[in-house]
Amino acid sequence: MPLPDSGAPWPPPEWAPIYAQMRTDDAWYSGDKRRLAHLRRTAPDNAPRRRLQWGRRTAEPRPDHELHVPLAGDIASTSADLLFAGMPTTTVDHTETQARLDELLDINRVQQILLCAAEQAAAMSGVFLRSTWDRTVAPDRPILTVVQPDASIPEFTLGILRAVTFWRELSGSTQSTVWRHLERHTVGEVEHALYEGTPNNLGRRVPLTEHPDTVALVESLDLDGKKATGATVSTGVPMLTASYVPNMLPNRLYRGSALGRSDYAAPLYDQFVSLDETWTSWMRDIRLARARLLVPRVYLRDEGPGAGASFDEDREVYEALNMPPNEAGTGITLSQFAIRVEEHQRTSEAIMRQSAQSAGYSAQSFGLDGGGQPITATESESRDQRSMVTRRKKAGHFRYGIREQLAALLALDNAQFGGKNDLSASIVVDFGDGVAESEQQTATTLDLLARAGAVSTKTKVKWLHPEWDDTAVEAEIAAILAETSAGAPDPVGSFPM
Repeated sequence: MPLPDSGAPWPPPEWAPIYAQMRTDDAWYSGDKRRLAHLRRTAPDNAPRRRLQWGRRTAEPRPDHELHVPLAGDIASTSADLLFAGMPTTTVDHTETQARLDELLDINRVQQILLCAAEQAAAMSGVFLRSTWDRTVAPDRPILTVVQPDASIPEFTLGILRAVTFWRELSGSTQSTVWRHLERHTVGEVEHALYEGTPNNLGRRVPLTEHPDTVALVESLDLDGKKATGATVSTGVPMLTASYVPNMLPNRLYRGSALGRSDYAAPLYDQFVSLDETWTSWMRDIRLARARLLVPRVYLRDEGPGAGASFDEDREVYEALNMPPNEAGTGITLSQFAIRVEEHQRTSEAIMRQSAQSAGYSAQSFGLDGGGQPITATESESRDQRSMVTRRKKAGHFRYGIREQLAALLALDNAQFGGKNDLSASIVVDFGDGVAESEQQTATTLDLLARAGAVSTKTKVKWLHPEWDDTAVEAEIAAILAETSAGAPDPVGSFPM
């Protein structure tokens, strides 16, 4: 499918319900009260009316006492932490290519990019990884970027991504005029186009030089002098420079689709609403339970004509008051309501536990169980078993996307920057088991194995330092044997028996 013609509706009608679902997920992920209120006000008449307290219209103005608990953001953040708190190991069977790949991963801050991608994918059902280049920003290397799914229109064939169109609204857009830049990726090519339209219509296709943002693009891609209404750039690599990473599969709303599903797609919106209501009720109890003094009107101090009367409850010494003798019901009465702490806390924890389970995580991952006692790595994995299963599922999706775009980075490095990478070498992405033992646990394990004579010095060094190469391992082994004299010849071994 080529880029759309001028005057096409935007977004495309077949993508409108998908984008609407993403807007709902985005509102909860953002935790912004204004977005949540807008979500309620703009809901269609046939949409289910949840007890969403944001944006609720009242007969008269009142203080905003509603509280929002950012559980949706915590779920997305936990997903990213489980995947990329530690950078997955990437290896290539070629020394020079491995060195260049390590350099690209480091200078492009790929772990930071993947952390952001994983968090956004958990909320928005997936993300796109895109390999590109911009000599005005990075004159010596290709760049790995992330594109949001609600700014993308992918084209799948038998579940395989064949092409994708990325779009963005440019600066200078107004309520009546919207500038959009469309970027379509196919194998070996990227096509750019600029449209001037309205919020609901793509409008007319205009030259790239008519907007300052795309003028910079023309300059960065060496397209100076091209005044046409679009430009097709050859990437120089026989592969797609974009990959789709689904958060989880299958999509329960669109069965048979290659699109992923959000962690909130259980759905969890009712749990989010209930949690906000619980915390708002809890804080209301605290607000209503503030101690109040009920005093007879005659106890109030007259502040003068037009100034009313007052009672200073903080004074420690009082003058004699002109009042009749104390009678039943005429004294100072303390009024203070009880705060239902346990009921609210148990309700909140139950909602959070159910939400975590529905999203595919263990309650332990959100600090709901465990009691704060130190536990071993094995016990941690046992308690976090559901989270670890979800992590392995998501790692499987990310592994393919990362591998494809690392290969695209190396290929672009050759085609656009004169690199000498071996593109025939296979790339391996290893996420590990996700549970790291403490140094004390590792030392205990190695000590027991050494006492049993079941492990060599080389294995112990590799176990302790898995990131070292063979040269560093051999140097460490030599230092250990020299210090312990374990490598010295036996002085009695040559004596005749």
